[in-house]
This record gives sequence, structure tokens and C-alpha cells, in this order.
Amino acid sequence: MDKNKIHLQLVWGILLTLMGIAFFFKIPQIIDDAKTIETFDAAIGFVYFCLYMIDLILIVGGVKKIYANIKKLRER
Repeated sequence: MDKNKIHLQLVWGILLTLMGIAFFFKIPQIIDDAKTIETFDAAIGFVYFCLYMIDLILIVGGVKKIYANIKKLRER
């Protein structure tokens, strides 16, 4: 993989991680909005679970991508 592609993947990993962190702070507002919808009242726990799972996937995926691409850069 050429160096430009590695740098692009590194930036993508950083953006994924930052989006996960930003989404973490946005979840309470999303839950407040979802509570106004009557159909979500019964499944609010499931909505919490799904939102935090999405957040976890964003952060872990971003950190994994950062780690892998820093490792590739150090090998060169």
C-alpha cells in the first residue's frame, strides 16, 4: 500500500473515532427526542442499547484502523 493511501486510512480512522466520541455526547438528546414518540416507550432500553452499540463500534473501529495504519507507517 502506498504512503498516501495509508495516510488517507489514518485520517479516516481518526474521523471515525471523533464521530464516535461526538455521538456519545449526543445520545442523551436523541433519547429525549425518542421519548416523545409513543411507540418507543416500551423499547427505550433497546434504543439505548442500539445507540451505545453503534457508538462503541465507531470508536473501536476507528482506534483499530488508527493502530493498524500507524503500524504500517512504522514498517516503512
